[in-house]
Amino acid sequence: MSLLTILEFPDPRLRTTAKAVDDINDGIRSLVDDMLETMYHAQGIGLAATQVNVHQRVIVMDLSEAGDQPMVLINPQIEVLGDETCPHQEGCLSVPGFYETVQRPEHIRVTALDRDGNAFELLPDGLLAVCIQHEIDHLDGKLFVDYLSPVKRQRIRTKLEKLSRHAD
Repeated sequence: MSLLTILEFPDPRLRTTAKAVDDINDGIRSLVDDMLETMYHAQGIGLAATQVNVHQRVIVMDLSEAGDQPMVLINPQIEVLGDETCPHQEGCLSVPGFYETVQRPEHIRVTALDRDGNAFELLPDGLLAVCIQHEIDHLDGKLFVDYLSPVKRQRIRTKLEKLSRHAD
């Protein structure tokens, strides 16, 4: 396993739409393992392949306190159930250091494949529902900052660009 580089906003590669995984093989399983290692190392709870510059529909997550309940969603699809939305504070490994409130659908249905290609369905709520929606957004080239006002989004962009320049 190896650590992958996490792209940071405003990197244009984060806007790439991921393609469906055609074959769950050792290469995909290796990607999943590397993504989990990268997510745990970065102290995140979710990571989409797009964030590590791999444009395939793969997500890893672990919402457990101990970091011992990894979840894998390959080719996830989401269906919104109902009109209710709820606000949640979100952060992102690709937008480090920033947390903002985002409104998202409260009830969703998710279908996906696991690490071995087995189909499953979830009816998540709370943080799990938010995390899945956030990560699927990444696969579609969207970031949580896109839900913010243009002024807030630009302020975050400017601060991250400035930090990036000082890091070089």
